[in-house]
Amino acid sequence: MDHLEQKILSIIDEHAEELKEIATKIYYNAERGFAEHETAKAAADFLRKYGMDPKEGLALTGVKANINESEGPSVALIGELDGIGCPAHPDAVKATGISHACGHEAQMIAIMGAALALNDPEVKAALGGKAIFFGVPAEENLSADIKEELLKDGIVFNGGKSELIRRGEFDDVDISITSHVHMVGGTTADLLLGNVASTGFVSKSVHMKGKAAHAAAAPHDGVNALNAATLGFSAMAMIRETFQEKDAVRVHGQIRDDGFPCQTIPDHVHVDLMVRAKTLEAINKTSAKVDRAYEGAAHAIGADCEIVTTQGYLPVIQRYADQALIDAADVLKEQVPETTIQHINDDMINFASTDAGDLTHIMPVLNFTFGGAEGALHSKDYRITDEYKLHIMPAKMMAITAYRLLKDGAAEAKAIIDGFTPVMTKEEYIAYAEALH
Repeated sequence: MDHLEQKILSIIDEHAEELKEIATKIYYNAERGFAEHETAKAAADFLRKYGMDPKEGLALTGVKANINESEGPSVALIGELDGIGCPAHPDAVKATGISHACGHEAQMIAIMGAALALNDPEVKAALGGKAIFFGVPAEENLSADIKEELLKDGIVFNGGKSELIRRGEFDDVDISITSHVHMVGGTTADLLLGNVASTGFVSKSVHMKGKAAHAAAAPHDGVNALNAATLGFSAMAMIRETFQEKDAVRVHGQIRDDGFPCQTIPDHVHVDLMVRAKTLEAINKTSAKVDRAYEGAAHAIGADCEIVTTQGYLPVIQRYADQALIDAADVLKEQVPETTIQHINDDMINFASTDAGDLTHIMPVLNFTFGGAEGALHSKDYRITDEYKLHIMPAKMMAITAYRLLKDGAAEAKAIIDGFTPVMTKEEYIAYAEALH
C-alpha cells in the first residue's frame, strides 16, 4: 500500500457516515428505470458538493462527471441508478412497488465515495488519465408497455447503457469498472474478482388474435386467443429438451392481463417473453424455436399470431480478474485483514442478464462483486447484513482499482486497452440493436 492508497482509504473512511446516510436515503426511495430523478439528484448534488461539475439528464436521468481532463486513457466507474419492481419487499416504496432488492444503491455509493477520494488534489495529480463517474439509468429490464411509452421520450434502445452508447456518452470511455452485490452462488467471500459470464436475452411480444364470442351461448363462433397462447406455453415446454446445458438457456414469460370477463371468448392475448442464453448464437437459435412454438399453436387453434422480437441485453463476456483488481483487493485486505477474496472460475455462470454485457462487447469491463447482503435478489427476502461490506468497501475497491489503472502514466490501463479486441465496434453494435427495433 503506497502513500496515496492510504490517503484514498482514509478519505473514504472519514466520510463513511455521510455515505451511509445517502445510501439509506436512496435505498428507501427506489425508483423505476429511466425515472430515477431523486437518485440522480442525490448523486449530482454530492459530486457538486465535492468540487465536480456533473452533466445531468443523460438518457433522461444519467449523471456523469469527469476529473483530470487528460490525454491519457479514460476509466469510467459505473453505478446503476434504478431499483427493481418487487412490491412484496418490506422496504419497497408503497406507491410504486419499487425496491432496492438488488443492491444498486451500493453501486451509487461506490462511485460517489470513489469520486470523493480520486478528486483529492494530490491523488488527482498522480493520475495519468481521466476518471469518469457515471450513474446510468435502467439496468433492470422494463416491461414492454413501459418501453412503448419511453419511445415518446426518445428512449430508443433497451437498457440505460445501451441507450447511452447510442447517444455517444461512452465515446470518451476506454475502460469501464462495474460492480454488484454477489450474483452467483458458491461464494461467501467479501469480494469476488472478475467478470462472470452471464446470459443475454431478447424480448418477445406475442400477439395472439382470435375472434370474440359468447363463451356459453356460442363458443363455436369464437377463436380463443387465450387457448392459443396457453398451447404456445405448452409447446415451448416440450422443446426444452432440445436446449443444451452449455448454452445456459432460460425461456420464461407471462400473459398480460387484458381484463376479459369469463363469459367472453377472448379475441386477443398478449404474451411477454424473455429468451436467454450464454451466447448470441444460442439466443438466436432458441428465439427461432420459440417462434415456431407459438406460430404452431396459433395455427392449431385457428388464431393469427404476430411475434415482435426486440433488443434485450447481450451476454456478459467472461473476464478474469485484472491485476489492478487483484492489487486493489490486496490493499483492502491489508487495511482489514479479515477481508476474504475469491477469483471467478470457469464453473461460474450468472443466469441473469445485465446491460453491462453490451459494454463487454465493445470495451474492457473490469468487474467485482461484494457481500454485505443476504437473501435472493429481487425477492422479499433480500436484506442488508453489513453496511461496511455493502456501502463502504465497494467505494474503496472502485477508487483503488481506478488509481492502479491510471497511476504511473496509466501503464496498466494502456496495457489492457492494447490487449483488448472488441467483438463489435460501436457502429456494429448500434446496427445490431437497430435491427431489433
